[in-house]
Amino acid sequence: MLGPMRFTEHELTAALTGAAKTVLAAQRKDVRRGKQDVDDVWDEMTRYQRFQLLDSLGSQVLPVMVALPDVDVPTGTRPAFTDQQVSAAVEGLVGEDLGRLRRQVVVKARVALVQAALANVPPRSDPDALIVPDHL
Repeated sequence: MLGPMRFTEHELTAALTGAAKTVLAAQRKDVRRGKQDVDDVWDEMTRYQRFQLLDSLGSQVLPVMVALPDVDVPTGTRPAFTDQQVSAAVEGLVGEDLGRLRRQVVVKARVALVQAALANVPPRSDPDALIVPDHL
């Protein structure tokens, strides 16, 4: 079954969490050096600390994901976007009020962040195959 790509709330949440863990891993020397697992660091954070990180990234990642073009996603696969599609979506949302060099840096960083998020979107499930328990 193929359907146009519209991210579900679950997919967006998984994508944003994956991007947050990527940022966390880049910020923490102990994770970069392999002394601690990023999932353990994530679990040790308070709910508020996780919220702060997710909130700061959400305004950068979510608008871009919504701006991506519709693509067909076969059941059991993840959505696939070209680097050019991601770059175009980011560039369309980054303001023109930045200097040329700063804008290039922001675009490049945001493209990497969105690609990290997209890598964490779970495979698309078949909505017709969902089983709803009787008690619901």
